[in-house]
Amino acid sequence: MKDVNAILPQAVYSRRFGTGARQLLAVHCSLAHSGTWRGVATELEDSVTVTAFDLLTHGRSPDWDGQGDFQFRNVEAALSLVSQPMDLIGHSFGATVALQLAAQRPDLVRSLTLIEPVFFAVATADDPNAAQVLADESRPFIDMLEAGDAAMAARLFNRMWSSGAPRWPDMAETTRAAMVRAIQIVPACDQAIFTDRAGLLVPGGMDHLTMPVLLLRGSNTNPAIATVNAGLHQRLPNARSTVIEGAGHMVPISHPAEVAAELHALWQSDPRAGPSPT
Repeated sequence: MKDVNAILPQAVYSRRFGTGARQLLAVHCSLAHSGTWRGVATELEDSVTVTAFDLLTHGRSPDWDGQGDFQFRNVEAALSLVSQPMDLIGHSFGATVALQLAAQRPDLVRSLTLIEPVFFAVATADDPNAAQVLADESRPFIDMLEAGDAAMAARLFNRMWSSGAPRWPDMAETTRAAMVRAIQIVPACDQAIFTDRAGLLVPGGMDHLTMPVLLLRGSNTNPAIATVNAGLHQRLPNARSTVIEGAGHMVPISHPAEVAAELHALWQSDPRAGPSPT
């Protein structure tokens, strides 16, 4: 395993929730931070210890230095926190980090939960029309980012993916500033989410991912996410899909109890997830 802290400007920031024997590593979405897992962790109570870290250019982690690939650098950061097989959960871009970690080191992943994964290469392959609609919807915030208006880009991005969240003027200044900081790395994610660099979508490309996989999405999410989850379900050998009614893209934050219940169901129903450690 690589020592990620030898190549990062400083160690990524991580925190823990809970004290249970079962170990869960959690990767948050773009423009958020590790604290967004607090609600799910609280619902899991004392059965799990959740380790969550801030992606580069997010939260208390350092800014990405522009070296290497943004997604793979965060995979390395995640691997620095894994010393034994763990359950792995990721949300949105964090779900793509989790998927790539599992693809690289399946021996370290007891179970894999992907919430609203933005691996849009699946949509491009399976439903190009859905992918085009998404591209058209994304154009306004991309235009603002290219024009140098990071604040408006962050505002439009947040509006697109966080329906039901507080309006931009109602957010704390620190929250808005954190989003403006993070929005500038979104273009660096394009190669990771719009292309299949690791060959996962070729026939048999995910056959080695035999761990139990849970694919979660909200019923009110972007249609492209439904296409992604359906495509992953078809390709992963041991996957199950669930839709949480009334939820949008930010389902781990808006519906933590439902997410926690689905995690418990996954761990209890499939012996390959293994019993909770004692």
